[in-house]
Amino acid sequence: MSRTSLFFKVEVEHEPGERPERIAEEIRRHLLKLYGVRLAELNSIAKAEE
Repeated sequence: MSRTSLFFKVEVEHEPGERPERIAEEIRRHLLKLYGVRLAELNSIAKAEE
């Protein structure tokens, strides 16, 4: 069986006091529930310019 790495850029809106790391962890948990996903990790966080 072959394995392939997929890289996504995801931009989310959140409240000023909400931690982006918590949002990223929730997205990662959902990805790991998908069939065939063996690894999901947060690589970096960059704040978008307004």
